[in-house]
Parts: sequence; C-alpha cells; structure tokens
Amino acid sequence: MSVVLAATAAGCGLLIGGLLGALGGGGSILAVPALVYLLGQSPHEATAGALVVVAVGAVSGMVCHARAGRVRWAAGAVFGALGTAGSYLGTRWSAALDPSVLMAAFAGLMLAVAAALLLRGRRERETPAGRRAPAHPARIAATASAVGLLTGFFGVGGGFVVVPALTLVLGLEMPVAIGTSLLVILVNSATALATRAGTGHLDWPLLAGFAACTAAGSYFGNRLAARLPAAALTRSFAVLVGVLALTMAATAIPRL
Repeated sequence: MSVVLAATAAGCGLLIGGLLGALGGGGSILAVPALVYLLGQSPHEATAGALVVVAVGAVSGMVCHARAGRVRWAAGAVFGALGTAGSYLGTRWSAALDPSVLMAAFAGLMLAVAAALLLRGRRERETPAGRRAPAHPARIAATASAVGLLTGFFGVGGGFVVVPALTLVLGLEMPVAIGTSLLVILVNSATALATRAGTGHLDWPLLAGFAACTAAGSYFGNRLAARLPAAALTRSFAVLVGVLALTMAATAIPRL
C-alpha cells in the first residue's frame, strides 16, 4: 500500500469517525464513496469493507457514550437483534446487483439521508421529549428490520435512521439515542459481515488503517460534540452528503 493511499485512508477515517462520534450516525455513509472514488475499491468491495469501518467506529464511540451512561443496553440489543433478518437479506440482494445500479441506488440513499438530517432538527423542536411515547411493538420490529436491510444492502451503519427511530419510536432522549444507536449499528454490521464472510476479497491492510483512524476520530468527535453547535454541524453535513450524492448520480446513472 502506497504512502499516498495510506494517508488518504487515514484522513477519510478521521473525518468519518469524527462525524460518527459527534452525530451518532450519518458519518459512516461517506465510507462507501471514499473507498470507491478515493481508495480504488469496487462498489461490492466498498460496501463490504465499509462494514468493517462502521463496526470499529461504532465500538469506539459506544465506549465513550457508555462511560457517560448514555447507552441503553437492553433496548439497543433488542432493536439490533430485530434487524438481523433484514441485514441478512440486504447483504444477499446487494451481492447480486450490478455495480452501476448499486452506486446509483447509493446516491439515492444519500439524498434521502441529506433530507432526513435537515428534517431531524425540526422534528426535535416540534416534538418535545416528554411527549414522545413508545410505539407499538410491530412498528419497532418494522423499523429495526428496515435499518438492518439498509446496513446489509449498502454497508452503512444506518444511524441516520436509528437515532430518530430510538427517539420517536422508543421515546429515548437524544443523547441516549445517539449512544444506543451505536450498539444497534454494531449488531447490524456484525450480522452483515458474517453473511459476507468468504464471498469476496477485502484489502485488510487498507481497511485496518481506515478503521483505526475511524475509531480515533469517533473518540474525538464524541469529546467535541458538547462544544460544537449540533444543528449547524448537522446542516453542513447534510449539504455535503447532498452534493456528493448528486456527483455520484451523475457518474453512475450514465453507465446504466
């Protein structure tokens, strides 16, 4: 692995980990385009490799949140377990998809994420924490399965769905939802990785450096979260994701 490639992987890992630690999700969606467009991985290799990066970043961030008492272990474990079937199916479907179709679909996902992040702040303001009531078990299971499906199919953590789901569906406070979301992300990522085991080649030296920097970035992102204006950070990240999504769509769609 060249020095330039290693430095690029390190920079991407720090950025993604920082966003993961600060936002409790969303940052991991940058792992796939980084692996494809900056680190030379194929779409299928990238969606598999991104799971390694996501899992390591989730562990690092979760440790910090757990020390502060912001992880609900039972709720996170149940929510993650309910998503394992979706994660398995998503992984199988992704492997059978044409690479250009996969990247075009990923661009669509990124646009949806950008919109969801922009709407998150408004929903939080309009729905005070004290008025949020836990949802029906069927809704919880459906939401968890959808999150698992996204993780398996696209190689993303799904925190952009998990955090609002834990606040609106389970009634958790935002700081606790962010910490607990990392446990859910870890469970779904581990399931998707186990499903992909032996199905393709992964560049482990590259992923190890990427994941290590993601873990470090997640730690510092968690520490900085209390000092940064969360709303402005979320809006800026949403704009970045939207621009990247349009760029990816312009590249992938002509190849279909």
